[in-house]
Parts: sequence; structure tokens; C-alpha cells
Amino acid sequence: MNGSLGTLNGRMGTLTGRIGTLDGRRVDCMRIAMAQISSGSDPEKNLVTVAEQTAAAAARGADLVIFPEATMCRFGVPLGPVAQPLDGPWATAVGQIAAEHQVTVVAGMFTPGDGDRVRNTLVIAGPDGQIQGYNKIHLYDAFGFAESRTVEPGDRTVTFESGAVTIGTATCYDIRFPQLFTTLADRGATLIVVPTSWGAGPGKLTQWQTLAAARALDSGCFVAAVGQAVPSDPAVAESNAPTGIGHSILAGPFGTVHAELGETPELAVFDLDFDEVDRARRAIAVLPNRRDINSLASTSADAES
Repeated sequence: MNGSLGTLNGRMGTLTGRIGTLDGRRVDCMRIAMAQISSGSDPEKNLVTVAEQTAAAAARGADLVIFPEATMCRFGVPLGPVAQPLDGPWATAVGQIAAEHQVTVVAGMFTPGDGDRVRNTLVIAGPDGQIQGYNKIHLYDAFGFAESRTVEPGDRTVTFESGAVTIGTATCYDIRFPQLFTTLADRGATLIVVPTSWGAGPGKLTQWQTLAAARALDSGCFVAAVGQAVPSDPAVAESNAPTGIGHSILAGPFGTVHAELGETPELAVFDLDFDEVDRARRAIAVLPNRRDINSLASTSADAES
């Protein structure tokens, strides 16, 4: 992408017919931008991309701009040297970008952890420039990769407000754990953002597509799962590190995939109608109908025989 907006495709999707209305009625809506980029190993160059994409999204009326996991620096290189605290220069610059354009920005970065490890962090910058963070809870120790060797897990869930909307946060491998998503819904979320740098491999795209729709169904939320594009350097794309496969997905609370991007960098803007969340939660009702399975008595087949 080389930091140039000219190489990015743009699209506008609408889930409302017209932002702010549905069948002539006023509804709660939000315009989101999904910035599928391909990060390099230089945090300063990647910050330029954040600034350019945020400006383009704001020009198209976005309230929230979502970047992938590892926006600060791609996987596959030492992360300790690039990690900065949330009050450091990189996150502070993201806050300044958000304030300049009066939007909320979510982007993946790395913050210092204990010892030699870092934290896989989402910086959440509001339109007032205020910063908060979410540290990835479930680490990617799977498919031959061991994220926990260099990354320290988070220990708390995070939601934030954008206008009247409560938004939950998850990162990449978190999407395989339904309880995180239902917990975020319990805490008021109607949209969950999932910045991601998905690893390539047999069956991985199908898993990604299935998981995004399933987590939207589980939680009765919109799920905006924004991934890294496929790297342009074949050596990076074919490495063991999870450097992205593209295919960012916007899934609705009925499990409908409203949009799926391709493999290349793209900025896509969508209007979300949160009446869809209300309809799905009334119709499917999985949140109020849950039972605490761990509290139920268990009988094995052997015990009955």
C-alpha cells in the first residue's frame, strides 16, 4: 500500500436504506469504517497509514474507524523494541488523529509487559483524544505458533462508548471463545470490534468466516472483524507468522454476513442500524435463555450402565 490512499479501494455499504431512518422512523445508527491495511515493520510509516485512512473515513462521515491487530508493526519481527506504553508517542499520535477528525479510532499496537514480553493491545482513541486500551486475553498458541512466548495475556474485558452505542473489544484469536462475546453483550455491547491479523493455512479462511458469523449470533451483536490484508511481500505472506489473509467481515446479529472484503487493502464504510440488534435479540433470545451448564448435575453413560 506504501501509505498511498490511491491504491486503496473504497466502498459504501448501507444496512439502513438511508442513515438514520428505517421505514420512515428514526433509529439508532452508526457509520463505521473498516480499514483493511497491510502493516509493515516501521511504526512511523504505519502511523502515516492510520492518519491517511482516518482522514479518508472521516471525509465519508464515519463515526468509528477500525484498524487491524498489529497496525503498529506486523508480526514476524521482534516486538519488544517497538512496544510503547499507551501514553507513549505512537498511541498519543493516534489520539491526536482521532481528535483532529472528530472520530473514534481503534488500532492494534504493542505495549510493554512484564519481563521480556509485550502486551497485544488495542488503542482506543476517542474524538476528544482520550486513550484507553484492551489487552488481548486469549493468546494464539495454535497452528505451530506460540504467541505466549513473547506476549503477555490481558486479564480484563473492555467496552467503550461511541455516541449512544456501547462497543465491545476482542482481538483475533479471541474470536474462537464465545463466552467473551456473550460477556461483552451482557455488559451492554451491541457492536463488537475484532481487529485481527489472521494466519494463513488450509481451512483458515473458512474458520474465520464461520467464527465471525457465529460470534454475532452468540452475542446478538454486530461483529466488525477487521483483518490485515495479504502482505505484498511473498516471503512475509508465506512465513509462519500470522500476517493476514484479508477478508474483513461485517456480520449482523442474525448471523448474516453483510460484507466481506477481498485480500487486498481496502477502506469500506457501512451504516449500522441497531434496530437489527433489537429484532435479533427478541427473535432468537439466546442471551436470556442461557443456562449455567457448569452448575447442572452431570451423569455419565458409564454410571447408568
